[in-house]
Amino acid sequence: MRALLVWGLLAGLVGGLLAFGFAAVVGEPPVEVAISLEEQGEHGEAGHSHDHEAAEVGRDVQSTLGLAIATCAFGAALGGLFSLAFAFAHGRIGTATPRATAFTLTAIGFVAVAFVPFLVCPPNPPAVGRAETIGDRTTTYFAMMALSVALAVVAVRASARLGWLARVGAGLGYIVAVSVVAALLPRFAEVPDDFPAPTLWDFRLASLGTQAVLWVTLGVAFAVLLDRAAQRATKRATEVGLAAG
Repeated sequence: MRALLVWGLLAGLVGGLLAFGFAAVVGEPPVEVAISLEEQGEHGEAGHSHDHEAAEVGRDVQSTLGLAIATCAFGAALGGLFSLAFAFAHGRIGTATPRATAFTLTAIGFVAVAFVPFLVCPPNPPAVGRAETIGDRTTTYFAMMALSVALAVVAVRASARLGWLARVGAGLGYIVAVSVVAALLPRFAEVPDDFPAPTLWDFRLASLGTQAVLWVTLGVAFAVLLDRAAQRATKRATEVGLAAG
């Protein structure tokens, strides 16, 4: 178990590094555009510029070191949770090999943790959304994530060791259940009419892409570490057998 946790942390750290690279290249440009639009709106509200307190951390640090620390820390934490989920799931999701289990868990995790909450509560760039609704929007997002994960676990458990038809049924049941949950949760339509649609689209696509890079890298790196560990174990067993023989 200790080894799995270490592999998960390492795989998540690698995923965080690649996610940082993707976010820095693809995600930062629409953020910069949104920030400039927000500043223009603030300056134009009263017909003159307003004095703002200097930010504690400048944008140059936020978009480089701060972003790298955030993605790597999140990736490592996600990797640790991923390793625990793998330890629970392996042997319970059909008769899959460790590598197949890792890839299956990656796909399920991305859909339940990232993709479904993204569809229900898509992220907004700076200058979009009212300050007084931040708490409600955050609560709604994490509630959707928690319910999505719980429903995914139920679907996986319901389809474990059963045929493909049962798995299709479990998948459809998950889609119906999350659709009902999404319809019951509050919705927030706070995008201004004059906000550039391409900037909004680019920001949301970059956010989802960053999550995809993180999850795919995590799953592949974890599977590679599993394969290498299995190869070392096989080699050691062969050497012990030869020595005993």
